[in-house]
Amino acid sequence: MADAPAVEIEVGEHTVRVSNPDRVYFPALGVTKLDLVDYYLSVGEGIVRALRERPCMLHRFPKGVTGDKVHQKRVPHGAPPWLETVRLHFPRYNRHADELCVTKLADVAWAVQMSTVEFHPWNSRRADTERPDEWRIDLDPMPECGFDRVRRVAGVVHEVLDELGAVGWPKTSGGTGLHVYVRIAPEWSFTDVRRAALAFAREVERRAPVDVTTAWWRKDRDPAALFVDYNQNARDHTIASAYSVRGVPEATVSTPLHWDEINTVDPRDCTIATVPARFAELGDPHAGIDDSVYRLDTLLEWAERDEQAGAPDPGDPE
Repeated sequence: MADAPAVEIEVGEHTVRVSNPDRVYFPALGVTKLDLVDYYLSVGEGIVRALRERPCMLHRFPKGVTGDKVHQKRVPHGAPPWLETVRLHFPRYNRHADELCVTKLADVAWAVQMSTVEFHPWNSRRADTERPDEWRIDLDPMPECGFDRVRRVAGVVHEVLDELGAVGWPKTSGGTGLHVYVRIAPEWSFTDVRRAALAFAREVERRAPVDVTTAWWRKDRDPAALFVDYNQNARDHTIASAYSVRGVPEATVSTPLHWDEINTVDPRDCTIATVPARFAELGDPHAGIDDSVYRLDTLLEWAERDEQAGAPDPGDPE
């Protein structure tokens, strides 16, 4: 059967041509490329807020989510002239890459036209890509860790953030875990942000030692524990953004939450089919994320305390 003809969509001031709009990306659900474009348009304000001004790696699925995944850093030749990019340097290979830098919804629609399903932004912005403005707390459950345990640990995370005077913004991961984002002053390097994140993870582990591990090597972790993955704050480490669809058969979405929803949410219910209506009804729970900026001074004091006490760094960010 021949592919359906391309369609043109007006997105703000720009026209995005969507080729093969009927190509099925999620066979279990019958979700097509055009359906995926329509999803991102429906949560446009939220996805642009999550990606705005950030270098963004694209997880592309040219043959749908049952095919191979392509991790794409460089924007290909032939991109429209209105698409914005940011140049990054990768010291290990002494190479540069011009990555997508979303500033408007048309940029997102173009990326989906290029078979992007997942958006993985950096936690820094193009004004200074070496100074993160976002601290990411990744609650990553091991295979035998149930979501009730994730909920309990999220409560501890919220408690510690409140004591620090930091505002956390939770979301489902699109998998079995949760992410919490904190806006920070862009004054520290990736190394220091990671040190602060590790100090925070250790404090959560102290308060919930049965539930939490900070052991870096998987073989050293209790399979029923929850790993607080501080290394997601290392340079060039990315996780799926708020409102990103995940490349899994169920088309789950990394969905922003209010804190009081964590005790009742089932992440499996947050999908491409349900999130648009939720967004239309509730708006974006992360709408105020840029309004509260936290300084890392206290966490870096905790890090120095732990280091002076002889606590080893359990993981190499590279």
